[in-house]
Amino acid sequence: MTDEKIIIYQVLPRLFSNMCNSCVPNGSYARNGAGKLNHFTPKVLQEIKKLGANYIWYTGVIEHATKTDYSKYGIEPDNKYVVKGEAGSPYAIKDYYDIDPDLAEEPLSRMQEFEALVARTHEAGLKVVLDFVPNHVARRYHSDVAPEGVEDLGAHDNKEMHFSPSNNFYYIPRQAFTPQFYIGDGDDRYFEYPAKATGNDCFGAFPNEYDWYETVKLNYGVDYTGGHRCCFDPIPDTWYKMLDILLFWCEKGVDAFRCDMAHMVPVEFWNFAISRVKESYPAVLFIAEIYDLALYRIYIEKGKFDYLYDKVGLYDKLKGILCYQISAAQLTYCWQAVEGIGGNMLNFLENHDEQRFASDQFAGDAFKAIPALVVSSMMSTGPMMIYFGQELGEKADDAEGFSGRDGRTTIFDYWSVPTVRQWYDGGRCSVTKLTNKQKKLRNLYKTILNIARKEPAIVRGTFFDLMYVNGENRRFNPHRQYAFLRKYGNELLVIAVNFDNRPVTLGINIPQHAFDYMKIYPGEYDADELIAGDTATQTLSPHEPFVCSLSEYGAAVWKIKLKNFSLRDTEKIKKYKNILK
Repeated sequence: MTDEKIIIYQVLPRLFSNMCNSCVPNGSYARNGAGKLNHFTPKVLQEIKKLGANYIWYTGVIEHATKTDYSKYGIEPDNKYVVKGEAGSPYAIKDYYDIDPDLAEEPLSRMQEFEALVARTHEAGLKVVLDFVPNHVARRYHSDVAPEGVEDLGAHDNKEMHFSPSNNFYYIPRQAFTPQFYIGDGDDRYFEYPAKATGNDCFGAFPNEYDWYETVKLNYGVDYTGGHRCCFDPIPDTWYKMLDILLFWCEKGVDAFRCDMAHMVPVEFWNFAISRVKESYPAVLFIAEIYDLALYRIYIEKGKFDYLYDKVGLYDKLKGILCYQISAAQLTYCWQAVEGIGGNMLNFLENHDEQRFASDQFAGDAFKAIPALVVSSMMSTGPMMIYFGQELGEKADDAEGFSGRDGRTTIFDYWSVPTVRQWYDGGRCSVTKLTNKQKKLRNLYKTILNIARKEPAIVRGTFFDLMYVNGENRRFNPHRQYAFLRKYGNELLVIAVNFDNRPVTLGINIPQHAFDYMKIYPGEYDADELIAGDTATQTLSPHEPFVCSLSEYGAAVWKIKLKNFSLRDTEKIKKYKNILK
């Protein structure tokens, strides 16, 4: 049984510590610069930990295709026409066994700098999450530092066959790669013959600019042109190669893998790989990025994943509520849809794929995130993840280059994140350059995340949704408010949030069934509100509403130490019910 809830701090090292305050769109590495792994000093890591994190996901650490020329370090240059942005996509992996040279102060020592980062992270009391990108690689994949005896992907492929279970890639025989956009002329031209299938399951030679044209699809033994025929016996060569990669990074001290687009790889592979990794590294966690609710249970039960993104469940509902598109009452469906596996759901409000909460394209105000933050971090026992700068109200207001001004923080460009740059402050991690609003927001995140990480009722307690008894409650608007209980031992949390733009005083009905199910004894109790630090005497009764005041876009977590009575003592219960009447 765990003592803490998992709180993951996702950070893109290339951007995190970059102090350039005059970046230009589409700027080169030489012009705009890049953050470094060495910039994650003990001071930085301790401040991230104080925020509430116990895991840190270093995003974009493995070597990927880029327009920056590192040939003097023995790294083969990439063709600029099949690289997105100047820096390149962290998900166009060029060498599974290497570290991105952008992130090293001494590129020749890039692996040693990563190993030192892992050691510092562990010394700070944090665990390391690393990307594992199994579905696709850069169009020119080549490992120049693979361990002895490791052969490159595609080294022995039969390129005359569109599909073979022994091939690592899919091919379009006798056709050159001819995308629907310019790829150069003469010696400058990108040339690929025969063409390989593109990463987003584009099995032709003619991808367009909206396809994942910078990547090629890996072959796990599924014949997509033959009715999704599976050829898993004998075990495909790709399975063994990818298992070796996972074990390589486990040996480096990685504690968890965030597995990119896991549902695009057959679940049978995950069963094979995760089971074998855990034979040697039982504590290593696997987190799946999955966007199909129908696949959740199979990827947990058969695939052996520890956690899954709940993007198409809770995240989408919270976004809809905050954009006034759906009712808060629909949050009940979120936990019902994953009942029995709710503790396997990883929740978030921002990541590198999604728009920033404070962006003009989303909510426009970082403080509107507070009710969503409380719900997503406290509804279940599963992990919570935040994206660097989220706690500072980063708006992603820049048009960085390839990304454009889309409300997202770029993953393709060399850039610096304004709010993070203010806080990082050359490694001082100081709030002195933050505005009063930024300081207030960061303190709210710090308080809420630490409540979620430490409170036993949230870490391992039971959950009870209160919406079904408050739908016709005049002192509760189920379209703009949400309330639930969490309980562990003799501690009860009454949690309520307000998605509305005006303050409210709620009278929350708590049904008799909640008292029976959670073994709560009615009465008056001294209670502490954990976010604001208030104290009050609160009444717990199935006959009298629980009173709770909330600010606009506010939240409250009332903690109550229950009396040590058992619901089996029916005489005491009957007597107390009569007193309340």
